[in-house]
Amino acid sequence: MVHLFRTSLGVMALAVAIFGGSGGASAANGPFLAHQALYDLSLVKSRSNSINSARGRILYNFAGSSCEGYTSEFRQVSELDSGEGKITLSDLRSNSWEDAAGKSYRFKIETRMNETDAGRVDGTAERDGDHINVKLKLPEPKTFTLDGKIVFPTEQIQRIIAAAKDGKSLLELSVYDGSDDGQKVYNTLTVIGQPIPGDRATQSPDPSTSDEHMKALTRWPVTVSYFDREAQQKEGEQTPVYAMSFELYENGVSRQLVLDYNDFVISGVLGKFDVKDSKPCH
Repeated sequence: MVHLFRTSLGVMALAVAIFGGSGGASAANGPFLAHQALYDLSLVKSRSNSINSARGRILYNFAGSSCEGYTSEFRQVSELDSGEGKITLSDLRSNSWEDAAGKSYRFKIETRMNETDAGRVDGTAERDGDHINVKLKLPEPKTFTLDGKIVFPTEQIQRIIAAAKDGKSLLELSVYDGSDDGQKVYNTLTVIGQPIPGDRATQSPDPSTSDEHMKALTRWPVTVSYFDREAQQKEGEQTPVYAMSFELYENGVSRQLVLDYNDFVISGVLGKFDVKDSKPCH
């Protein structure tokens, strides 16, 4: 997912991982949390020594319910300094809606690099029996089908939370999120750590750990690695395109975001967290 500075690869996966929909997995434990969150991004390390610094912000808005589906608005502005005056500025925006049952998914993604013309992806995906019908408007009109075992981003987080509650440590899923050119599918491997009780003190508190809505909730350390499905099928490639680590609460909210792009690693620290009013299902 080097969408951070290069393409929109994996953008919806990132958006959902930050504050994903947990629909069916958490519905029994109360309504899903509507909120706005702000992350501050910074460089953790550069393995290739080709990056001097990185900074940026992610602004995320989430709303919806299990009866009306989940909507998210995501914007990430990032600046990468590779030295000698070479600055890359990326502005990534996305909007999505996903049916709570994982049957329907709509997405719009716009990526702008260094003030150039934006790359856009606009499409829908509908589950129909044992397959998924995808219809793209942008970057060019196209229709195609996907294997029905593939999940959308909100359902991906549903499955991770359900697996964590069942005490599982590994989960494999194929995910379609509309990123890149709207035709990419990723194989994912999720590693789930031991649960962290809500009353356990944290070494790095942030607005999520002090918020009254979050204090009593269990969370899990999670790492999700994304592999190019087509490359794996053709070449057996086992190197992930990127990986995301975060602490995932049982209501879908996450903290302590770390994005590993192979060449470099970025951290996302939650700087602001505002809970919004949510409409209950009738």
